[in-house]
Amino acid sequence: MKGDRVEIVVDAGDTTRTYEVVASRAGRRVETAVRRGVVEVSEVTRSGTVVRTARFMATRVLALVEQPVPRQDASEAEPRSPREEPKS
Repeated sequence: MKGDRVEIVVDAGDTTRTYEVVASRAGRRVETAVRRGVVEVSEVTRSGTVVRTARFMATRVLALVEQPVPRQDASEAEPRSPREEPKS
């Protein structure tokens, strides 16, 4: 969902570096995967097409923080007022 983001903190030798992958448009989401010693964070469209990917060696990743956008439940959403029909 637009606004979802993942922060990755990586050990860069004498310092740490922070990277962010953000779902930049409506309908996109951020997915994470850890495979064969590699952490992969991807921005994905609704249809599953990968837009961009960031890859890091798992041994260098210090933190992986997923920060989803707060979503409203259907019960919390304000009820919409019915539309007034135009008078003729």
